[in-house]
Amino acid sequence: MRVMGVDPGMTRCGIGVVDGAPGQPLTMVHVDCVRTPADAEIGDRLVIQADAIADAIGTYAPDVVAVERVFSQHNVRTVMGTAQVAGLAIVAATRVGLPVVLHTPSEVKAAVTGSGAADKNQVATMVTRLLRLAAAPKPADASDALALAICHVWRGSAQRRMSDALARMQT
Repeated sequence: MRVMGVDPGMTRCGIGVVDGAPGQPLTMVHVDCVRTPADAEIGDRLVIQADAIADAIGTYAPDVVAVERVFSQHNVRTVMGTAQVAGLAIVAATRVGLPVVLHTPSEVKAAVTGSGAADKNQVATMVTRLLRLAAAPKPADASDALALAICHVWRGSAQRRMSDALARMQT
């Protein structure tokens, strides 16, 4: 399965693509952090992010797109920008018929490190180990996007099998 993870953010949006299956080695296909200038108009910033996400989908042909679920933060401006870019990723995937899944930050951390309270350094360290990379992807947004993809490779398969089993039980 090929999963594209998107760690949404207005200033920095991480995009990571991983190939893998539960119980099999994972392979990093692509990682990037798309940046927009903080002083640019919001529409221009959103176009940059939307184009980058759509281009990554077109180039790397994922089977599914995993997006970080936006959670409440104290800084409303930050959460609004994050939600806007998450929406762009959802629309870009849906436009080309790809399934979209949302994973919370704690779910991703738990899947990758074993602890939902892990810090960014712990996530980056485990992403580096799991993908057998020479160094941690920089900045943290890139590493977080790969962690989202890894989380879905591992958890998405189990969730899909459970949904399929429940559907069979209802017929």
